[in-house]
Amino acid sequence: MELCDRWGIPHSQFRGHGDGTWSDLDRRKALAYASWRRECCPECGTRPEEWDEDAGGDEDAYTATTHRCIGCQLIADKQKAVPDGDDGHGVKVLLLPTAVHAALQLARTTSKHHR
Repeated sequence: MELCDRWGIPHSQFRGHGDGTWSDLDRRKALAYASWRRECCPECGTRPEEWDEDAGGDEDAYTATTHRCIGCQLIADKQKAVPDGDDGHGVKVLLLPTAVHAALQLARTTSKHHR
């Protein structure tokens, strides 16, 4: 259902059984999924029932762990170099594959020499 929601298609079409029109069942599934997503915490993605023993959950339903994403680390490090104030307004840090970055640098250099 997550992909159906993202792509805006009925579940029957995703399963290869529909022609793209929304059946009553497709609409009910989409509404149920939307309701389920609204119950999820936007930060951690869990739902209150998962923790509530009275609702069949378990207070130990999840274990918090750490994970280092090298890409996020590189972005955070580069973000420190963005100036404060007007010079930094609108500056975004993003990751580019090294080969793409090199091609862009080459294109800029070539462009400057042909002016």
